[in-house]
Amino acid sequence: MSRPGYAAAAVRHLKRSDRTMAQLIETVGPCRFRPHTDHTHFHHLARAIVYQQLSWRAAATIFARVQELCGGETLDPCAVLAQSEEALRGAGLSKQKAAYVRDLAARVRDGALPLDRVAGMPDDQIVSALTAVKGIGVWSAQMFLMFRLGRPDVLPALDLGIRKAVKRAYRLRAMPPPRRVQQIGAPWSPWSTIASWYLWRSLDGPAA
Repeated sequence: MSRPGYAAAAVRHLKRSDRTMAQLIETVGPCRFRPHTDHTHFHHLARAIVYQQLSWRAAATIFARVQELCGGETLDPCAVLAQSEEALRGAGLSKQKAAYVRDLAARVRDGALPLDRVAGMPDDQIVSALTAVKGIGVWSAQMFLMFRLGRPDVLPALDLGIRKAVKRAYRLRAMPPPRRVQQIGAPWSPWSTIASWYLWRSLDGPAA
């Protein structure tokens, strides 16, 4: 997929509005931010739950087993719900994550989580809807906004990588709390997603 159409405008705005960010952009280089467009929204959310607090290799192995168990490369809510919690645990999920994935599937199937309509919903409503699902917190919801939907103005101030990058770039003595990150990042709006991408890249390790 090509980069979002707003990337060039975002970079121009960030360079004009924040001298430190302008220096960061020059150091990192061209913006290569790309949302993920493969599979479905449900698939990506289920994958995010599975990958939580696991190494990439372990999570990938478990997720592949869940895919095989559910009979397809792209996970489907009904296929997930056709499997018992015990069967999902047999694929390698913890008891908690098996329950979380089934809760997500049930909410999507029943329409409580309208993934087919998220494209027309504002960011805050999407975060509220996603965090009602067991196992999906604010950070995971923000990653979905950024890396799945490509929303341009998301600043995950709770993210440790973002906080570390802000501390380094802005030469702060201590790790900034989320509120301080939001204050520093105020000039980045309405392109906070691209600023966040540059901050992660400055540490050579993005969140997603």
